[in-house]
Amino acid sequence: MRASTDNSIAVPRHLNLLSCNILAGGSMARYRDYVTQSWKQVLPTRGKRGNLDRFAGLLADFDLVGLQEADAGSLRSGFVNQTQYLAEAAQFPYWSHQPNRKVARFAASANGLLTRIEPGEVRDYPLPSRIPGRGALWARFGADDAALIVVIAHLSLGPAARRRQFDFLAELIGAQSNVVLMGDLNCPAHSRELAPLFRRTALVPPQDAAPATFPSWRPRRAIDHILTSSNIQVERLWTLPHPVSDHLPLAARIRLP
Repeated sequence: MRASTDNSIAVPRHLNLLSCNILAGGSMARYRDYVTQSWKQVLPTRGKRGNLDRFAGLLADFDLVGLQEADAGSLRSGFVNQTQYLAEAAQFPYWSHQPNRKVARFAASANGLLTRIEPGEVRDYPLPSRIPGRGALWARFGADDAALIVVIAHLSLGPAARRRQFDFLAELIGAQSNVVLMGDLNCPAHSRELAPLFRRTALVPPQDAAPATFPSWRPRRAIDHILTSSNIQVERLWTLPHPVSDHLPLAARIRLP
């Protein structure tokens, strides 16, 4: 995706955001599927394209969409860049992706961004991890003090690795005043490891209990998040029906200052 060099592009005051770990287009209906259907993580299936089409059908009312575990074009996706596929299917004019972990020709996980607003700048950063393969996708909309910074991330399963990754994200976000961090953070918003991020940046914990997103067939854990800085108002936070993945898509309507 080409980033704009025009810093005067206006960002609407109200935005609808969506974040989802899409499991490379796969789907799960119970825990045992992780074992009995593990072959789907390395081989293409007809159902994945249908899952992506159903997911694309949910995106018409959203301005920015953050994806985690989108396949960047490997055997398991039929060599389809799933971020690009969803952008075209849902008619997003701008998209970008950040490949993070490649397993030969079999799998290529990526973070993705779909947007109806042209970004002024897009960057990608690897996150610290003992096993490489985690990343953060950073985008700027607008310019100067009014710029909106959006970060899409997929964090590790282990708490020690997540603490290092939150430290990195705190450095990356720094003193920015208009920030959204969204993605699969693999921990609750009020966990101890997230506290330093809230202390060192303008991001704040959600005022109300975050909706549970995992597992999608019986959501019990709120590990997917759309976190905002204190001067961004979250008017609504909700989950969408389960079209793909083992995570429910998390949606938010926000109002910028």
